[in-house]
Amino acid sequence: MRGRGTARDGLTGVALLGVLLAAAGNAAATGRAGGAVPYRTAPGAQEVRGSASSAGGPLLKPGAHVYTDSVKPGERKYYTVELDARSSAYVSAVAVPRPGSTMGARDGIDVALETADGTRCGVGRHRTFLSAGGAYPVADYAERVVAAGGACKAAGTYRFAVQRGEAAGGDGAAVPVELAYAAEAPEPAGAEAAPPGPSGGWSSRPPSRPAGPAEPVTGGSGFNDAAMIRPGGWKDELRPGETRFYRVAVEAGQQLFASARFGAEQAAAAGPFVTNGIRLGMNNAARGYVTNRIAGYQGRTATVSLATPPAASGAGGEAGRGMRRPGWYYLQVSLNSKVGREGSGGVPVTLTVDVAAAQQAGRGERGAARRTETAGSHPDERLRAIGYAGVGTGSLLLAGLGGWALAARREDG
Repeated sequence: MRGRGTARDGLTGVALLGVLLAAAGNAAATGRAGGAVPYRTAPGAQEVRGSASSAGGPLLKPGAHVYTDSVKPGERKYYTVELDARSSAYVSAVAVPRPGSTMGARDGIDVALETADGTRCGVGRHRTFLSAGGAYPVADYAERVVAAGGACKAAGTYRFAVQRGEAAGGDGAAVPVELAYAAEAPEPAGAEAAPPGPSGGWSSRPPSRPAGPAEPVTGGSGFNDAAMIRPGGWKDELRPGETRFYRVAVEAGQQLFASARFGAEQAAAAGPFVTNGIRLGMNNAARGYVTNRIAGYQGRTATVSLATPPAASGAGGEAGRGMRRPGWYYLQVSLNSKVGREGSGGVPVTLTVDVAAAQQAGRGERGAARRTETAGSHPDERLRAIGYAGVGTGSLLLAGLGGWALAARREDG
């Protein structure tokens, strides 16, 4: 079995995956009768209280453990993790504003992993609420990747810090956060390296519409109950202020292409134009950021699309970082609360997804890249192993290839 190119080097705690997913899915379906459904934390998540001092903080354990806390504007909280000298570590935070709330222009979260003396392990990550087009859930991780010359290689006690931005001009209430720690086992001695991906640029063709009608699906409220989908067309309905989550399996060397079309065909404009009205975002299985795409919306049919580098190809940039491993990837489809009055009805959305073997731009464009149905419809044991059950749906590891980006689209920073 291959080393870096396969999903066999999964994260701990996979055994609870199915149980957590089923429980979360049932809860989400029950609560979708009213307005926008809020983010649902993992079943059995443990409530903790981060420390205001860098000298302390509750211990976060890897594997089948998820934790919840809250953070006020300008507040910085610390948590403790124990790292060995061999495993890579990914400690994530998901910040969840109330659906429909207004957030300050500088509001968001910063995450960082540090040694006991304050040395930062890699680059800290910053995610703002408004940069995604509205008060949507935002997530990312801080990481310690074991590599030659890498930082924080020693075993010991480390601290994970979460800091919230300023709420000026927005909601000053504390925002719930969901925390998880994924530990990735080191490569065994003699493991084969992954085959190299194609050199140069990759195809950024948009996914073609499936021949048949889109299948109905109900997206999850978050990472913990995300609906599993395969390549093809899917139809859902979102209310203003709502975000739906879907998960797609991607093998090493494959690219993921996705587009979300909002509004019914032949629909007339209704209501004011909302600059950041619709969104299609993506995170990896450890909740690391990959990309966000947004566009304006006024009721007419509008589409946002994205394409990724091949998984496990060693590509640079944020998207390449996020696509480091094969496994589950999480699509988020969001509708801005300003699009319509809460309770005024839903907006139909058609989600088109394609997973295909990577091809170099200019060579594979004339022939459709090979679609790999098995990656999305029947993930095998290697793909299941990549998730960590504490996140609920099997979650691991993700600039953009926006050659076909719409003029109204911009990417989250």
